[in-house]
Amino acid sequence: MKVDGKDIRPIWYDSTTQIVQVIDQRRLPHEFAVMPLTSVDDIIVAIKELAVRGAPLIGVTGAYGVMIAAMTAGDGQDRKEIIEHECLRIKDARPTAVNLAWAVDRTLSKTLAKDDEADQIKAACDEADAISEAEAENCRLIGEHGLPIIQAISEKKSGKSVNILTHCNAGWLACVEYGTATAPIYTAFDRGIDVHVWVDETRPLNQGSRLTAWELGKHGIDHTIITDNAGGHLMQHGLVDLVITGTDRTTYSGDVANKIGTYLKALAAKDNGIPFYVALPSSTFDWEIRDGITDIPIELRDADEVRRVQGFSNGQLTTVLVSPADSHAANYAFDVTPARLVTGFITERGVCGASESEVKALFPDLSPAIAS
Repeated sequence: MKVDGKDIRPIWYDSTTQIVQVIDQRRLPHEFAVMPLTSVDDIIVAIKELAVRGAPLIGVTGAYGVMIAAMTAGDGQDRKEIIEHECLRIKDARPTAVNLAWAVDRTLSKTLAKDDEADQIKAACDEADAISEAEAENCRLIGEHGLPIIQAISEKKSGKSVNILTHCNAGWLACVEYGTATAPIYTAFDRGIDVHVWVDETRPLNQGSRLTAWELGKHGIDHTIITDNAGGHLMQHGLVDLVITGTDRTTYSGDVANKIGTYLKALAAKDNGIPFYVALPSSTFDWEIRDGITDIPIELRDADEVRRVQGFSNGQLTTVLVSPADSHAANYAFDVTPARLVTGFITERGVCGASESEVKALFPDLSPAIAS
């Protein structure tokens, strides 16, 4: 995607310096900073502290983490065990997003299929590059397959603006290119369709108001930031035509784990007869879990993310305490939207219903186990 006329991705490998570089998303939108990742510890910190975030991007970052593990494991007899141990550490960095384990395991398999150290490093690099390119292409295709949904609404409204509500950031910052939930929006806008996006602020870390709004603004798309709890009101008053969100893990039966607050948007959409779509690449399906509400692990993050808020003041980023100093806080990072509330999935292979039969029909080669 372009930022101020320059093509850029949220992660890239500089083969000249042999360093993985990422956009530090903690500092957006007020500061654009690039963060080098030179060790497995750097990879883990970037994932845990949300310098990189979003299921596809986390997966790509994890894949490059395998390459770094191969680069730094040494040439001793325990080299294989060191790489495997480092990969376990990377996979533990964030438990909800299934892409992380998927990408690490896939890259590790390719790496350990080689015996020579240099060949292992090259295999890991090649696989990480391949995963990155595949995820970018998947998101482009999500945009193409989601476009007819927006086109149909535009035609029904005689060309008047299509109002789309999204939650958190499921844009190119989260997905290498195009995004998942935003891919159909970018595609529609680029094809001349009038679109307007309601951007949930997405507390506690404000990925909507910080990142989605920044992205959309850079692309010239009309958007309005709203408080997380305003969506239901907007839907009641006919101001939302369509909801599209991303997901960090979706079961093959159609249950969707996404940023906390997604479930409430799905309930409001259902009550008001508004289509609720989830956009995702096949790498985000979990082919081993059927009951998302019971079996998807929900990350509980630092309570201070709720108690405090980050902003830009007097020329610098600062964090301030919002709540009483002695109040407790709970920070559940995700919730699960049951399949019955989901209109459909927008994937790289097309649109399908949120049911086991339709998901498996679209991906017969991937179910019941993830293919490498």
